[in-house]
Amino acid sequence: MAIFFRALRLLSMTVWVGGLVFFAFILAPTAFSTLSTPHEAGTIVGSTLRLLNTTGNTCGFLFLIATIALWFRTAPRSRKLLPIEFLLVVVMMFATGVVQHGIIPAMERDRIAAGGDVDTAPVDSNSRRGFEHLHAISEKVEGAALLLGMATIIMMAAERGEHRPAQTT
Repeated sequence: MAIFFRALRLLSMTVWVGGLVFFAFILAPTAFSTLSTPHEAGTIVGSTLRLLNTTGNTCGFLFLIATIALWFRTAPRSRKLLPIEFLLVVVMMFATGVVQHGIIPAMERDRIAAGGDVDTAPVDSNSRRGFEHLHAISEKVEGAALLLGMATIIMMAAERGEHRPAQTT
């Protein structure tokens, strides 16, 4: 059973971190370089980010549940990294929640206040400046989540694979 929980943890981190990498290095740059307007690209990127954040939090929840289950199926000397990994994923989930429920809605309000398309708003307008400021913050927060995910995967690779001996009755 411990192998199942290790596999679930690895799969959840791989999906989440892989999604973040794909989003940041493939999807967003491609959308902004190929679509006809930045507004169209932003619409695609924004919608994708919402789905990615939902997927990330689902993966994070699965990771946390599997980590708790693994704690009880692992020898005490093999548990050393589990609490740190657990904490890193909680911080990742918090960061994702901040973007999803705080930054994205505020950016959407600024976009609407700018007339629906931020790029057509005057450069010195409050709504455009607010949008661009929030966008820069969201990039940093999502980047931090990516780094935390990579750190978690590295820690998982460093774990000892010892299991508790099966108890006979």
